[in-house]
Amino acid sequence: MSRDRTVTAVLGPTNTGKTHYAIERMLAHRNGIMGFPLRLLAREVYDRVVEVRGPSVVALVTGEERIVPPRAAYWICTVEAMPDMAADFVAVDEIQLCADPDRGYVFTDRLLNTRGLHETLFLGADTMRERIRNLIPEARFIRRERMSKLSFAGVKKTSRMPPRSAVVGFSVDGVYAMAELLRRQKGGAAVVMGALSPRTRNAQVALYQNGDVDHLVATDAIGMGLNLDISHVAFAGTMKFDGRRFRHLQPNELAQIAGRAGRHTNDGTFGTTGEAEPLDPEVAEAIENHRFAPIRRLQWRNPRLEFGTVPALMTSLEQGPKHPDLQRAREADDLATLRALWAMPDMHDKVRQGPEVRLLWDVCQVPDFRKVAPAEHASLLARLHDFLHEGGTIPEDWLARQVARIDKTNGDIDAISKRLAFVRTWTYVAQRKGWLSDPEHWRGETRAVEDRLSDALHAALTQRFVDRRTSVLMRRLKQKEGLVADVNDKGEVSVEGHLVGRLDAFRFHLDPSASAEEAKTLRSAALAALQPHYNLASDKFYNAPDKEIDVTEQGGLMWGEYAVGKLTRGADALSPQVEVFVDDEAGADVAEKVKRRLSHWIDRRVAALFEPLIALRDDEALTGLARGVAYRIVENLGVLPRADVAQDVKSLEQEARALLRKHGVRFGQFTLFQPLLLKPAPTRLRLVLWSLAQGLDEFPEAPPPGLVTVPEVKDAPQGYYAMAGYRLAGQRAIRIDMLERLADMIRGQDTRGGFEANPDMLSITGLTLEQFADLMGGLGYKAERGERTKVKAAPVEEAKPADALDPEAPVVVEPAGESAEPVADATPPDAQPAAAGEPEEVPEPPSEVPPAAPEEAPQPPAETPEDPPAEVPGEMPEEAPGEMPKEATAEVGEAAEAAEDEIEVFYTFTWAPRPRGNQNRGPRREGQGKGDRPQGKGGKPRGKKPGGPKGGGKPQVHSARPPRKEKAIDPDNPFAALMALKDKN
Repeated sequence: MSRDRTVTAVLGPTNTGKTHYAIERMLAHRNGIMGFPLRLLAREVYDRVVEVRGPSVVALVTGEERIVPPRAAYWICTVEAMPDMAADFVAVDEIQLCADPDRGYVFTDRLLNTRGLHETLFLGADTMRERIRNLIPEARFIRRERMSKLSFAGVKKTSRMPPRSAVVGFSVDGVYAMAELLRRQKGGAAVVMGALSPRTRNAQVALYQNGDVDHLVATDAIGMGLNLDISHVAFAGTMKFDGRRFRHLQPNELAQIAGRAGRHTNDGTFGTTGEAEPLDPEVAEAIENHRFAPIRRLQWRNPRLEFGTVPALMTSLEQGPKHPDLQRAREADDLATLRALWAMPDMHDKVRQGPEVRLLWDVCQVPDFRKVAPAEHASLLARLHDFLHEGGTIPEDWLARQVARIDKTNGDIDAISKRLAFVRTWTYVAQRKGWLSDPEHWRGETRAVEDRLSDALHAALTQRFVDRRTSVLMRRLKQKEGLVADVNDKGEVSVEGHLVGRLDAFRFHLDPSASAEEAKTLRSAALAALQPHYNLASDKFYNAPDKEIDVTEQGGLMWGEYAVGKLTRGADALSPQVEVFVDDEAGADVAEKVKRRLSHWIDRRVAALFEPLIALRDDEALTGLARGVAYRIVENLGVLPRADVAQDVKSLEQEARALLRKHGVRFGQFTLFQPLLLKPAPTRLRLVLWSLAQGLDEFPEAPPPGLVTVPEVKDAPQGYYAMAGYRLAGQRAIRIDMLERLADMIRGQDTRGGFEANPDMLSITGLTLEQFADLMGGLGYKAERGERTKVKAAPVEEAKPADALDPEAPVVVEPAGESAEPVADATPPDAQPAAAGEPEEVPEPPSEVPPAAPEEAPQPPAETPEDPPAEVPGEMPEEAPGEMPKEATAEVGEAAEAAEDEIEVFYTFTWAPRPRGNQNRGPRREGQGKGDRPQGKGGKPRGKKPGGPKGGGKPQVHSARPPRKEKAIDPDNPFAALMALKDKN
């Protein structure tokens, strides 16, 4: 029987089950051989056959891998590695590669010369039908139809790439760039290239197949029978470098790759993406209908080689075919290497006979896995040939150094890929028969190194191109599995061991490092897993003590360090509403529980801090005008400028006033207020409630507690100072309770004739004399500045008590700067009795008449020098030894003269009413009286007026007694020299 009668060509497009049919046919025979175009595909089929028949009868033979059990019956090989042995069954896959410019001659040789004893199958595209019929007339043909529909989907953006898609590129850089883009936008992608080792390729495919990633980026290697669950194939380019030049892919080549979409009975689609040009409609239609121009010529190289001499071998390799369907293949890498080695000077002496020529040819067939440079590859093979020619085997110590040099798993993807390509060379060498003295050892050694590098490459690819967090969570969400979230004490949320964000009480915040593309997946996974935590947190919050909850100056409601809500405007200032910060995904029950807890808290907080005000509001005993004043006080949250209700207060009877005082209302000269509400906590909350009622976007801050005066706040909203418990006067604002104390002090002064500030006034305000003058100007007084000679201090034994101090230099309180410190002797509001130090009733100030001075206005106290001497000399001893130098005497005299001429600054304050705006920056209410001024005693002033100084306008010096005549210092006094030195310093 003719050998060609066993030939059957099983032709058709992709996804027709040709490979599966061939495996079934092989297993129907006692033994068989199958050849595949790729090592990866051979490994895939080997694993499938082992599952059926077991590893003891299945062999795997490739250029770099050889698994041959003793009882091997079924051989799975690459086409180049198919053994030259008889078998009942022989099959070659992807037979259309006979037309490939680089490897086509190998497939053509199998087509022409390889036969099974009982059955021979050639699997491939229908474009080979005519060539097979011409070359093998007795061959039978089986047409297999595609099991699913393949449709053109046009252009798709990478961001809109559907799940289970493969993006195909034709360069390593292009594949990496697309994988990086998919990682950012889709959570990651697996990478499949022909240069990968089977171990790396299988690990990457596993990422895709098990759903860790939904996208695959590959070279055209996936078009060679790799069966993956792909729904859509997108071309990132339509040009490739074929080893010689860049060219456009032919329609049948595009169809071979596009056909990977839609496996088994699932329909698939194809199209373009990225920078690829859209496919022509004619090309897309041809791919959909599987109609392509037939292959015209097959690549051929003479398989009958002459090994007599190297020139004879070259001649036989260059021989052309005789059949019109065949054409001589272009020069392959092995022939180019042979020419390079033969051109070396000493090679002619080494290779003369047939065995030597065959050895040289065997060495030339070592593939150039490294792809460094042809000359570099030729140099390496020359070294191998020298070893084999001279010693018969490759020295193990030399091979060990080569392997050890690349047995490193550190570095990036490129570095590991280069080492993996290098080790493939030594793996191939270890598979060659007779090249090593211990081939089994080196096969295992090189395999172990390749496995380590393969694992390292897989890890590097995964780390760079796969966001494990996003991919794992996407897979679990698709599988609708219950996700488990863990929230640590810092609020960090981890789902399935991956950090996804932070939980602040009842609001989830996504990890800021997540990209916009990752955000949707991470948030979905986190919220799906956080429901139990929301329920637990709401129960814990509902039972939390009140001290764990607080309100910020901007109206935010805090639970410890977590923001859980904010206050909103209510029906009135004392009844704010609550808006909670709870994710919608937490559920309505959680939100309602949080809102109920916050509402209870703020109600109790307002009731506790504003207890006097609420009691005033709810007192039904108040009627008539008293109730109206009480309403205004409540409306202003316990601090009401008296000018706003001046006429109403004048009209109040004593009984009505007593009812208001019962609730702690103080009728101050400038303000009606409840002293308990001036404490820091009520003040802070009052500003928040007032800001809510006013509808302010940004709430003003409360002044620091304990300060008597504070600098003016620029752009403060109208009414701010009253709500803060202060009154603006000049460039500073003074606390209203301390202002009333100051008014009590001023009330006893001659405000018409003029008075000076005494130390008590400066002390309670904590201001310098200049700052006090500005403050008084803001209260309606005119401050006149003057200078005068400073009065010397009296001798110690006749000095006044310590209360006679310089009014310009208060000794108790530091002068206030921009940030004033609390005044030591200023009693804070919370330490004062409700009516401490206030008269039973402040008389109403007359509209025009200024306050009068008492019958005898007190004179200013005796002046005290700013820098008194350390020891004031009295009567000097008579018997002081020594004699003072004349120079010292002169210096002492000059110092005394300078002391006599020392000048001090003072201010005289007189009542000078003038029209001025409301101190709280608010508009005057209708019917509001004029602003108040300091209250004095009515009637005509009595006694002498402390008018201006006599004697040509010179300042008048007041003293407790007539000044003493200074006694001249005895020059012989031993203290004179000390005084002179002190004055000089």
